Amino acid sequence: MTDESEPEPIANPIETELEALYARLDASVAERAPICRISGRCCRFQEYGHTLFLSSIEFEYLAAKAPPPLRPIDDGATCPWQDTAGRCTARTARPLGCRVYFCDPAYEGEAPDLTERFLAELKRLAERHERTWNYAPLHRHLRDWDPSSVDADPITPFGEGPSANSDAQRPGSERVAGFFS
Repeated sequence: MTDESEPEPIANPIETELEALYARLDASVAERAPICRISGRCCRFQEYGHTLFLSSIEFEYLAAKAPPPLRPIDDGATCPWQDTAGRCTARTARPLGCRVYFCDPAYEGEAPDLTERFLAELKRLAERHERTWNYAPLHRHLRDWDPSSVDADPITPFGEGPSANSDAQRPGSERVAGFFS
């Protein structure tokens, strides 16, 4: 008798390591118990004077794992994954910068240390896997993102497909197939 069920997918080592890093970061943040009042300030970058930076590995993961953006892609004023109630629709796939950012004044001094500690880990992950670091604002990654450039082969990293510089398609209506799919 043969088993006709689908075989278990082979785990992507970068994805597995990134998810473990995020789990450790989330646990470290939880130990500090910051309060989130769901004000939405974290996602309204221009209005509150901050910029979300993330590495290329984090962007690849976000693009592959998050649902399509709810808002149009702007020039850096807001996060396209914030809903009208101020909540994050990409919560599971959100990058390090989102995971450490809280408006809680009692937590304010904690974020820089956590950020530096986990950014160092993230950079080592990229180096171990010989991946480009490219630590840049979210909207630079979004501007350069061409979902059609991502090959369906899970070993092809984002942005290294045949049409990496094409402006033919922009994010917002479909998920990325590729490295983290």
